[in-house]
Amino acid sequence: MARWQPDACGRIQEAAYALYAERGYDATTISDIAERAGLTKRTYFRHFPDKREVLFWGSEALEELFVGGVTDAPPSASPLAAIGIALDAVGEMFAERREFATVRHGIIQATPELQERERIKLARLAESVAVALRGRGVGDPAAILAAEAGMAVFHVAFARWIADADRSLQDLAREALAELRAIASA
Repeated sequence: MARWQPDACGRIQEAAYALYAERGYDATTISDIAERAGLTKRTYFRHFPDKREVLFWGSEALEELFVGGVTDAPPSASPLAAIGIALDAVGEMFAERREFATVRHGIIQATPELQERERIKLARLAESVAVALRGRGVGDPAAILAAEAGMAVFHVAFARWIADADRSLQDLAREALAELRAIASA
C-alpha cells in the first residue's frame, strides 16, 4: 500500500459506491471499503464517521444551494417562486452527477436504514429552507408549508429524473411545481 496518495475522500466514496452496488450496503464493511480504496481504516475514519455517511457526504452543499436560491430570489418572488429558483440551482448541480446520483439512489432504495437517513436529511433541509423563507418575511405556517412542499417537489422530480434519462431535473422540478400549484388552486 502506498504511503500517501491524493484524494482519499474521493477514493473512499468510489470504493464504497462500487462495493455497495456489488455486494449491497449491509454486506460491505468499512474494512472492505478502506482496502478497495487502498487506505487504512484509520484514514477512512478521518473522512467519514461510519459507512452510511459516505452516501450523505455533500449534504451541506445541497443545503447551501437550496437556501441560497431562496435567499437570492427577487424580493417580489412568492414563497413557491423562491423555491422554484432554488430547485433550478439544485438541478444544475445534479446535471453533472447523474451517474453518481443514480447509483446512490439505488443503494438507498435497497436499504431501509438509508431510506430513513435520507428522510431525515430532507426534513433538515426543509427546516433550513423554512428559516430562509422566514428571513424573506414569510410567516408561519406559510414558510413551513412552502418548504415542505419544496421538498416534496424535489423528491418527486428527483425520482422521475432517475427513471428518465432524457429529461433534466430542472424541467421535471418545474413540472412538479406547476402540478403542485394546479392542485393547490383546485
